[in-house]
Amino acid sequence: MASDYTAFFLLQDPNVRLVLAGTILIGIIAAITGCFTFLRKRALAGDAISHSVLPGVCLAFLFYGEKNPLVLMSGAIASGLLSLVLMEAVTRARLARPDTAIALMLSVFFGAGIVLLTAIQHQGNAAQAGLDKFLLGKAASITREDLQLIGLSACIIVGLIAVFFRGFYLISFDEDFAFSIGFRVKFLQFLLSVITVWTIAIGIQSTGVVLMAALLVTPALSARMWTDSVVRMVFIAGFFGALSGYVGAFISYTAPALPTGPWIVVSATLLAGISLAFAPGKGLVSRWAVHQKNRRKSTDENILKLFYQLIEKSGGAQHGLLEEDLINQRSFNLQTLRTGLKRLIRKGLVVQLAGVYSLSEAGMSAATRVVRLHRLWELYLQRYLHLEPDHVHDDAEAIEHVITPEIEQMLAEELGYPDKDPHQTNIPPETL
Repeated sequence: MASDYTAFFLLQDPNVRLVLAGTILIGIIAAITGCFTFLRKRALAGDAISHSVLPGVCLAFLFYGEKNPLVLMSGAIASGLLSLVLMEAVTRARLARPDTAIALMLSVFFGAGIVLLTAIQHQGNAAQAGLDKFLLGKAASITREDLQLIGLSACIIVGLIAVFFRGFYLISFDEDFAFSIGFRVKFLQFLLSVITVWTIAIGIQSTGVVLMAALLVTPALSARMWTDSVVRMVFIAGFFGALSGYVGAFISYTAPALPTGPWIVVSATLLAGISLAFAPGKGLVSRWAVHQKNRRKSTDENILKLFYQLIEKSGGAQHGLLEEDLINQRSFNLQTLRTGLKRLIRKGLVVQLAGVYSLSEAGMSAATRVVRLHRLWELYLQRYLHLEPDHVHDDAEAIEHVITPEIEQMLAEELGYPDKDPHQTNIPPETL
């Protein structure tokens, strides 16, 4: 096993170099092209196209009689474009909904491809050996001629995307705006469709028609989790596509019984899972952390608000409070209350002495601001949304924790710097 690793990493085997270069290139161009498929919400169309190239491959083989890479790719592109044109025609003629048209083309073309593939296998033509590998892919069969074709195609595709990047970017988000500022939207749509079909056609030998759609969409999804910039998304997706191709080739090499194509897709899916879980800002872990932070903030501010309300009830004099006093006033969970009090003590907002809690000077200022925001928002809801005074408390409590100082100032100005809330309770002055 160690010798397998060494041979792979040192690229001692010429076939390993061919397969690795081919899978990495296919991963890169599929990921880059897939970014625009993903942004235009055409993932299902990409799936239909990848299945639709099979009859083109079979017809090209029947016509030429050999597995010439250029001929097979030309047949795949022609078949894929035909399926795309028919999808658009069916949708435009309102004969079927877009999703129905996609499903129809996928099933019809893929079914026709299976029929043709079966017919070829029963002809007895020795040259057809390995043609069935186009279903799930067989990267190990990549030859030098295949790699040259993949490399040339990759250069042209990346070049076209670089030249027309701004147009592709605009039509991915707003076709009407792109048209209004002078872009030829129809041409850009057609060119992007050709690039997508071309990418699928050169990738089916390694990944197969069944899994090629996953290689288009999965790296793009992963990249989108890490950035909102389309430029950075393209580069990150290309990196993920290359890494998926590398890892898939490595697993297939060290475990020969496992085909390369599915492992490329599994690798891409694993990267997507990592991105969905750990991407900063958008990942599940990051969102959970933000949610927990907001929960802690809400709890702390509700405790401060409770201190203020109890001080207010006592005529403005601050007396030390026990945990029981706070729980009796508001239905806090005891453990939640204790944890919140500990945080407030660490922040210097609450002081504890012999089991009795009181607000520090900074804590009083923070509590005053929370109460002020709550009552300003209650008044806004009552005055502008015409809610009854007894219906504004819960909504105000939900929003008070996310109001920024800028919004606070705008709110006070809009309300005319009031001093009473809908319940005729004093609104505390702005804290400095």
